[in-house]
Amino acid sequence: MGNSFACFSPTIQRTTKASTNQWNSSSSNTKSRKVPSSSSSPKHQNLDDSYIKQQAQIASMLYHHHLQNNNDLLLHLDRSVSTKNPLPSSMKQKKLPRRSRSLSSSSTSLSLQIPNQDQVRINEESNSNHFVLVHGGGFGAWCWYKIIALLKESKCEVDALDLTGSGVNFCDINSITSLQQYAKPLTNFLKNLADGKKVILVGHDFGGACVSYAMELHPSKISKAIFVAATMLTNGQSALDVFSHQSSLSDLNRSVQKFVYANGKNHPPTAIDNYDRSMLEDFLFNRTSSKDIALASVSMRPVPFAPVTEKLSLSPTNYGSIPRFYIKTDEDFAIPHTLQEAMIESSPPDQVFELKGSDHSPFLSRPQALQRLLIQISTIVTN
Repeated sequence: MGNSFACFSPTIQRTTKASTNQWNSSSSNTKSRKVPSSSSSPKHQNLDDSYIKQQAQIASMLYHHHLQNNNDLLLHLDRSVSTKNPLPSSMKQKKLPRRSRSLSSSSTSLSLQIPNQDQVRINEESNSNHFVLVHGGGFGAWCWYKIIALLKESKCEVDALDLTGSGVNFCDINSITSLQQYAKPLTNFLKNLADGKKVILVGHDFGGACVSYAMELHPSKISKAIFVAATMLTNGQSALDVFSHQSSLSDLNRSVQKFVYANGKNHPPTAIDNYDRSMLEDFLFNRTSSKDIALASVSMRPVPFAPVTEKLSLSPTNYGSIPRFYIKTDEDFAIPHTLQEAMIESSPPDQVFELKGSDHSPFLSRPQALQRLLIQISTIVTN
């Protein structure tokens, strides 16, 4: 596609500027340069004929390029020659310089704005470069800050959401009684997307359950789902089911979690505290820098308990219609490698990737590698 527009590469704009200067300089000498005219036509008619021919040539050239490229590119004409360089009133007594009647690619004032290859690719895949990042339990949109910057540098559209009671969403975490309530910021976001618009959902940790829930509700708004060290559940399963039946959970995993009983010990827990802060480094951030650990230690919040116990209803026609991808983290103590493998085996995704040397928080410990994988997955063609 780009080859057929080789003659209209960005260098044509530099040539255009030169052509404009030549137009102006030659216009001042038109008295000494005469263009042959028909003896049967007035002098101003010669000017009109030349202008009409030039415009016809421009229109013809645009039309043929338009056909050759099957309407894939939008050609933006920076206004016509006469509009960019309006003829002064004195031109009624002057002839156009002979050079202006030539429409060669090296001297025309036609300016075509052709997007670069990366922009063309993004335009053609308008539904494949918008990522919606869904944090895990205890985290918030803040945890994605490195990925947000890297994706934007790659000219992707990015939204990172705070789920209910997380990040800067200051709902009382103990008042959250359902997955519907917890995931509402995500489902509202999808509900309000423009018709025909699709996004790539990226879920981490318990955010994977929220992504699955949203896939069932809004399948037409999601092009792909990516689970990053996340809970990827099957129909009728809850996140608590996955964790409680796995012997792979370490003693460290069990020891750091503390339950909150806002309604009293005689009632179920209302929240899971955001872990023993003295053990955060070993549990969640064993490969993360001390600065990011410090950020997390003052930003993490408790996890609502009720959504963790809720069993998902996932159908083949909705949830099952969306391509899924899983990214494993091989030095993860929160969702160990064996547990990730068990979820993948129970509900096989389209493809599985692995981040070597990553802890449970690859957006902090391996941001560049994670960003590359997200971009790679976004380009995968699926049915």
